[in-house]
Amino acid sequence: MPIAKANSQAYAAYNEIKQRIFAGAFAPSDRLREIEVASLLDMGRTPVREALKRIHDEGLLTHEPGRGLVVTTMDQQDVSELYAMREVLEGAAAAFAAQHATAAEIDNMEAILHEGENGDPVATNLKFHAAVYTAAHNRHLIRSLQSLTDTTYLLGRSTLSSPERARIAMQEHLDIVAAIRSRDAQRASHAAQQHIHQALLERLKMLRQR
Repeated sequence: MPIAKANSQAYAAYNEIKQRIFAGAFAPSDRLREIEVASLLDMGRTPVREALKRIHDEGLLTHEPGRGLVVTTMDQQDVSELYAMREVLEGAAAAFAAQHATAAEIDNMEAILHEGENGDPVATNLKFHAAVYTAAHNRHLIRSLQSLTDTTYLLGRSTLSSPERARIAMQEHLDIVAAIRSRDAQRASHAAQQHIHQALLERLKMLRQR
């Protein structure tokens, strides 16, 4: 179960640890010892213990025999499984958005893309996908997609760090919006799935080069 916001210390520890993982301060395979994390965050061990347990349950931390909790490292199989689920759920989100999005929500998606044409492609990508999720109007789907998005941070550098991939992704985003605006759920789902599939191919390319 999620940590209740009422449990402020555990909730603060949970958010801070996750942000440090996302930022790379806690890198894959790094060991997170409860006492050391508590000292680093200047918090008690009890809220940190609760936060680490929750993050472990979410898959961002793995328990290794002899080492304890470490930041999860993903191999090629893990990456393929992650993107396979993203393909399914992103397709569903786009289809739902085609069915349920308001005109204002669709305009917002388009505005995010136009405003981000000369900006940070990674930030624009996150805002765009968040807008599609919101427009799907399904809180259970949003929760699942957010969990997958969090796991993607374990992979480090974004696929959009490639200028060519960023350029193509922008067009893929525009295709998704066009399908949603036309209220074509099948086309929107296909466009979203193709977008994630191309991101997977770029990710696998990055893994090979690494």
